[in-house]
Amino acid sequence: MSRCLEILNEVFGYPAFRGLQADVVEHVAQGGDCLVLMPTGGGKSLCYQIPALERMQRGLGAAIVVSPLIALMQDQVAALQEVGVRAAYLNSALTGQQAFQTERAFERGEIDLLYVAPERLMTSRFLELLDRSKIGLFAIDEAHCVSQWGHDFRPEYIQLSVLHERFPSVPRIALTATADEATRNEIIERLALDAARVFLASFDRPNIRYRIVEKDNARSQLLDFIRSEHQNDGGNDAGIVYCLSRRKVEETAEWLNTQGVRALAYHAGMDADIRQTRQEQFKREDGVVMVATIAFGMGIDKPDVRFVAHLDLPKSVEGYYQETGRAGRDGTPANAWMAYGLGDVVQQRKMIDESDADEAHKRLSTAKLDALLGLCETAGCRRVRLLAYFGEGSQPCGNCDTCLNPPDTWDGTREAQMALSCVYRTMRASGFSFGAGHLIDILRGNKTERVTQHAHDQLTTFGVGAALGEPEWRAVFRQLVAYGLLAVDHLGHGALVLTGASRAVLKGEEQVTLRRYVKPVRSRQAGAKSASRTDPTSGMSAHQRARWERLRAWRAETAKDDGVPAYLIFHDATLAELARNAPATIGELRGIPGIGARKLERFGEALLDVVSAMD
Repeated sequence: MSRCLEILNEVFGYPAFRGLQADVVEHVAQGGDCLVLMPTGGGKSLCYQIPALERMQRGLGAAIVVSPLIALMQDQVAALQEVGVRAAYLNSALTGQQAFQTERAFERGEIDLLYVAPERLMTSRFLELLDRSKIGLFAIDEAHCVSQWGHDFRPEYIQLSVLHERFPSVPRIALTATADEATRNEIIERLALDAARVFLASFDRPNIRYRIVEKDNARSQLLDFIRSEHQNDGGNDAGIVYCLSRRKVEETAEWLNTQGVRALAYHAGMDADIRQTRQEQFKREDGVVMVATIAFGMGIDKPDVRFVAHLDLPKSVEGYYQETGRAGRDGTPANAWMAYGLGDVVQQRKMIDESDADEAHKRLSTAKLDALLGLCETAGCRRVRLLAYFGEGSQPCGNCDTCLNPPDTWDGTREAQMALSCVYRTMRASGFSFGAGHLIDILRGNKTERVTQHAHDQLTTFGVGAALGEPEWRAVFRQLVAYGLLAVDHLGHGALVLTGASRAVLKGEEQVTLRRYVKPVRSRQAGAKSASRTDPTSGMSAHQRARWERLRAWRAETAKDDGVPAYLIFHDATLAELARNAPATIGELRGIPGIGARKLERFGEALLDVVSAMD
């Protein structure tokens, strides 16, 4: 274990392990199998990289790292090469000659960690290469991809149990940041990890502030959020905006650019070369906002994403957790922001009903959506609710919107009865169901053409809810759907129908507590970044900020010369420490987190010159 700690310090530049890292590293270095669940930014990669290097030094062989995406393995290999580790990958981005040279180097023991996609690993050619080579460790990254019920299912992952069958003496470590109990059990079963030790770290990402707002012109709300918290005279912070459709992605990116936010669009319908170019821009350039479908994200190891925003509701808590987890991977403050409305709930229900999945999968998808709606509608701490989904107890965090500004709740039983009764009476009068907009017109007493056409102005519910405005009624209907008192019909029109749970409310046997609607208010600080919680220079003096800017400029130039993203040279957190502490000697540089022996050798003198330029 002492050697593993030396590797952590010498190679990666960190003085001590965090959380469960030490226990995992020791277990794997000694040859044990394990499943590791650790949040994004929690240091999962070190859990296999350090044992891999330690076992290689003992002559036990190289590590094979199973990784699902080309972008992910290329980023990780580039980062390892920057700190002097002999890492390589085999994927379709290589020419035949390059792949052949990598295979020969691996056979000769000249590679410490070899990254490979599961599809390539399962080929007879690659398995024969493993038979001829010395293997010290198998690491299976993004292990949740094995779950057929998951959001990132990869069928090739199911076949990875062959590693245990073919190489029973080689330890295996499976890692993921996103897995509820059912998914964890599925990983263990499908990868034959029954005897493996399970390391379950906290799922909490305390540096992320969760905020969910009611939709009211979501695009303008997004712009207000970016301008008030993630924009200044120098541009905007790096961020990701998720949308459900490709068209919405393109329209939102185009609109943000007209508003002075540098945005790029990304979705699976684009040409592969365009996607690759934009992905590289996002990784290498400062202040880019990527507007994307969920086709973008897994495999993006950019540590300084300061916010993730959702303009549409994700499908599950797992999806939401994984997508928001792409913010603040460097451990410094970041925001997870989402705009959510009744239309999102209706749309997601329709997508489930209209899918080709079997009934069992539809039931599971509905249950996952219900759990996410519970997170959106909770009046309590969002972090408590989020962690509870993954089986983890916690206390109110004081750092989410419901903790910072607790929502008002009210006894909405009477209004719920009005809404449910309106659904019942329109169905009975017309023989089919209607959407929320029409129901609200009836409740508010609006004699629209459609209302009079169906004679719904003659119903006893006509006008009984005139005391509430349209936004208030939309909030009521949204919560009734979220609580399972109303459901979206199966005809694909977004109409609302009663559920079995409606009866108790209509009969007055059950009380309904609702969150009170609050009209969205534009931030007073729109157009000027607030005293930002997410700014790494927060609390710096003017002199330190000037030093920070010089360090960033030096890093950008160095990264350009090396042909790598800037964060592979140094993370923002390391530059911030340099700016604050102004080390004057090589010995003082050694005390800065993130500066290992290789980087000290390569960049030490240059860093001292930059730091001392104004001193």
